[in-house]
Amino acid sequence: MHYAPRTIAFLCELLHPPLTPDPAPIQRIHNELFQGGDPAYQSFHALAEGAVLSNPVARPGAVSAAEFLADRIRFREELTGATVEDFAHRVVSLAGRAAELRGIQIFTAQTVVVRTLVNPRNFADSKTFLREGLFGFESETKAFERDPEVLGLRLVFPPSREEPWAFSLRVESFANDPRSIFLENHGTFGPLMVARGLDGTRANVERAYEFVTTRALSFLEQFDVRLGT
Repeated sequence: MHYAPRTIAFLCELLHPPLTPDPAPIQRIHNELFQGGDPAYQSFHALAEGAVLSNPVARPGAVSAAEFLADRIRFREELTGATVEDFAHRVVSLAGRAAELRGIQIFTAQTVVVRTLVNPRNFADSKTFLREGLFGFESETKAFERDPEVLGLRLVFPPSREEPWAFSLRVESFANDPRSIFLENHGTFGPLMVARGLDGTRANVERAYEFVTTRALSFLEQFDVRLGT
């Protein structure tokens, strides 16, 4: 496989039993980050529903933040160039410290979203690849009497005995860049007991990333061949 995936977003939510919003423990985490040097987040803001740690971003649409809300912790790295290793480390370290300070004993579920772009090798643009290479369409979309702006496919993988988590995969053309195929994997994982450590949260981030950057790309590669060959 010779694709070069460009991951544009990581998102993760760790759900927990509802708590009364209290920004003070999160401000303590922010202070500890600065005392340790090279903090992961530059800013702290108290919210009515909790608190948020964030970084300033210059790119339009970019987000770098960790939100500590009444019933969940939400991590977002969108258009920041974050690696899967860096993102997973933030999830483990900050969620663990927040759980300690807030008395969270269980995360009832974890969701992970990974969005990436990749260019087909043998097609001029992603819509042509999806229409002709993946779907084998000729003139079928003329039945709509208008051309679709986006073509796509959704695949849902329920939990199994071997892999007790669910993935929902989207494969679409990308209006912002006609050359690029847009892939999004939405993973849903089961509960995690904090007392047993949070390495499982790291593994879940890596599983969601591997699924879209390895398995999904292996699937697409089967259709990314020159027509007539």
